[in-house]
Amino acid sequence: MRKIKNLGPSNKLKVYFIILIPLIIAHWLEEYFTGFYDRDIFSRFIFQYFEGMPIYQATFLLFQIIISLLLIVYFILVFKKEWWIYITGLIAFIMIFEIHHLIKAILRLDYYPGLITALFTPILGFLIIKELLRLKKKRK
Repeated sequence: MRKIKNLGPSNKLKVYFIILIPLIIAHWLEEYFTGFYDRDIFSRFIFQYFEGMPIYQATFLLFQIIISLLLIVYFILVFKKEWWIYITGLIAFIMIFEIHHLIKAILRLDYYPGLITALFTPILGFLIIKELLRLKKKRK
């Protein structure tokens, strides 16, 4: 009888995500309480479309966008079994991108909102990528 390969995430990857969840929540809270949304150019560019709207309208629209994206991700994860690898990779690259907090703090020689928790997210992002590459090699 032929053994079927495990196509799901490894235990190590699950542990990384258990660490990632509270870390990213802490990061978002740090960004919020230190005014990241007001200082970051990229953030201002992305959310400029919401600025002229009343708060309730902007919140409602953002909620609809988030739920729509959640439904798309749910579909992909449920019906396209191997897509969890790409979504995990995307999340890892977002975590690595958080290094921009450190770069901006160095360029300004000052604290930049989100800096403290952003010191850890790129490390976790690299570990996740490393584990994904190990799993890919193992499956070949």
